[in-house]
Amino acid sequence: MAYPKLTDKPGALETAASIRAGEMSVSEAVDAAITRIEHLDAEIDALAVPDFERAHEAAMALDKAGPREDQPLFGVPMTVKESFDVEGLQSCWGHKRLTDYIAPRDSELVRRLKAAGAVILGKTNVPTDLTDWQSFNPVYGRTNNPHDTARSPGGSSGGSAAAVASGMVPCEFGTDIGGSVRVPAHFCGVYGHKPSWGLISKRGHDHPQMARRKGFVAAHDGALSVAGPLARSAEDLAALVAVASQYALTRTGKPLRDCRVLAITEYPGAPVDASVTEPIEGAIETLQAAGITIDRASTLIPDLEAQQGHYMRMLNTAMARGAPAPSGKRATATDWFDLLDAQAANMAEWENLLATYDFVLAPPAPVLAVPHSEERVFDSTIRVNGQDIPGASALAWAGIATFPNLPSTIVPVGSGMYEGSQLPCGMQVMGRFMSDLDCIYAAGEIGKILHS
Repeated sequence: MAYPKLTDKPGALETAASIRAGEMSVSEAVDAAITRIEHLDAEIDALAVPDFERAHEAAMALDKAGPREDQPLFGVPMTVKESFDVEGLQSCWGHKRLTDYIAPRDSELVRRLKAAGAVILGKTNVPTDLTDWQSFNPVYGRTNNPHDTARSPGGSSGGSAAAVASGMVPCEFGTDIGGSVRVPAHFCGVYGHKPSWGLISKRGHDHPQMARRKGFVAAHDGALSVAGPLARSAEDLAALVAVASQYALTRTGKPLRDCRVLAITEYPGAPVDASVTEPIEGAIETLQAAGITIDRASTLIPDLEAQQGHYMRMLNTAMARGAPAPSGKRATATDWFDLLDAQAANMAEWENLLATYDFVLAPPAPVLAVPHSEERVFDSTIRVNGQDIPGASALAWAGIATFPNLPSTIVPVGSGMYEGSQLPCGMQVMGRFMSDLDCIYAAGEIGKILHS
């Protein structure tokens, strides 16, 4: 089963291996990536904040120093989402009034990437306040999907996925609270990983309205939200997670053919378009033919309708930081603790399910890449099987892994025809809390079975 690919450029680990083997220098790898960006980005507009001059300087310093054993990303040119602080670069989250904020230091994630030998070429585009499945704002403009420039690359890590899919860079880091890594990976036909909550630090990923306050220091990660990588292979995802992780992770080593898998392809109130269900069903059939045991129903599945209600309330409260809802009602401390109780109960239900099943397969979104719109996806409608449904209902397929804080890896599985365009389609591979490397490994094995 083929899926659309736009580049044959080497990935992160392949680039690092070539540099270590003396086949190219870091400076040559960085120059080549910058050239690709300059060639491709006029049409795609993925890069929001370039940092080419300092990237050249960093590359020359790395060439002079040579690789160390603790630098698995030595010489790898990459970008990060605009919302991550990079010392000396603007971070405005798409707001013209906040363009005066210049980050005084690197975020914890960027610090780890640089320590591992990566060279940061700049930061990629986002929707205003990171709150859409599109990526456009009045400061940086609109990012286009490299497969069809009339369509969205997803959001809020849309610039991230477009840069990776088009071949500008081999890898990226975005964030995900409402599918913001998974949906762009799905829309653009690349691998992406939403980690277990708390695995990767988001210190230095703060709204500039807060970050520019004198003496501001963020001491915690926000509820539900995570930082996660995008790449063109599962192997690169695993390397990026290992570099970024705050905790030591291990793999079970259990072969995929010995695993028990559950597929969830229906969600109350969130119908899925045929352009998504057909390639996913085709992938499931291919996996079953390869000897993978996949159940299609289970009494262990939590009450998904209740989960979605709790998720949306927690999501909206967390994003608003307690500000009044459009109705004027403000969430109370009791409301928040009730949501935490509901989340803990939901996590226990998923833990019980995942004691029986190794992985859960699910759609990442009900549609493929949506056409550009001036409205947020969540404030308008999306077309599903010829019917217009509320765009906000699409968040159910993000919340299925987000509310219980579970890891989920996107693997490209094929393509579908959506509103007149042939577009990539991905699939979620969910697993137990902190089983991130297992999820990524399973996604990689699924990719090999489907595409070999």
